[in-house]
Amino acid sequence: MNRLNALAAGCLLTLCSSTLLAGEDASCQKVRIGVVGWTDVVATTAVAAELLEGLGYSTSQTQASQQIIFAGIQKQQIDVFLGYWKPIMDDNIKPFLARGAVRVAPEPSLNDAIAVLAVPSYSAEAGLKTFADIARFKEQLDGKIYGIEAGSGANTAIQKMIDSNQFGLGGFKLIESSEAAMLTAVSRAVKNNKPVLFFGWKPHPMNIQMPITYLTGSEDVFGPNDGAATVSTVTAPDYAQRCPNAERLLSGLRFTSAQEAELMQPIMAREAPDQVARAWLKANPEVVQRWLAGVTSFDGKSGADSVFASLK
Repeated sequence: MNRLNALAAGCLLTLCSSTLLAGEDASCQKVRIGVVGWTDVVATTAVAAELLEGLGYSTSQTQASQQIIFAGIQKQQIDVFLGYWKPIMDDNIKPFLARGAVRVAPEPSLNDAIAVLAVPSYSAEAGLKTFADIARFKEQLDGKIYGIEAGSGANTAIQKMIDSNQFGLGGFKLIESSEAAMLTAVSRAVKNNKPVLFFGWKPHPMNIQMPITYLTGSEDVFGPNDGAATVSTVTAPDYAQRCPNAERLLSGLRFTSAQEAELMQPIMAREAPDQVARAWLKANPEVVQRWLAGVTSFDGKSGADSVFASLK
């Protein structure tokens, strides 16, 4: 009898261990990801999706504005967002944080970002170096400041400066557009050696493709330290409890600006993000191994073995 009890207990322990290894409900197998149309977020999302699928998850992506993504997480329609730029998105995420509707990962996925107004370096050499200099160049700039998509935190900050006449910008006009359209306008100006004022950020290939100078003296309009920023992952508040393995991977991703720029360049050259991500992961096995520490496949097997097998 004791031997039977011991055998039964052993079987139960094995069953429980298997369940713990998998560690997640079947509903966790599909990971719904929100994406803003910024190339860096597109790139890191593609990397995360390739890893998740290599682990036996399925993924779907919804491209939308920041506010819609945060609302989607609140409504349990989206599970994760890998593109919370702090502080430029703070105003948009603040009400959701106040309601406890979203959770920000404890550690950023990117620490060395910057997001602030910028000019071509030849404009800086001509004297447009700080926010206080902008008004003097109004005529040369055609009274325009090129922003990004409507509803973004960056555009909100720019419009506030214009509305309050901060730095004497009351007569300027914010030009809202997609990232691609903004970069096209800036590239056209650079090609003709004309002054242009725009919202710039790093990581982004624009920092390699054009001579850029970020303006100083912003008086914390774009956060402290003249636009110094971090990027973090956002999930539903209970996602870590419901789907601990997937959350462990997603919140543990760490990038450098150089790595993201490397991913972004071929995507901006019209290569498919999933193919770019796959090639990059194959070329950086030591990074993949580090990210997968403590992560299993969905069915509880070695996460690293599963992903590397999927990349062959």
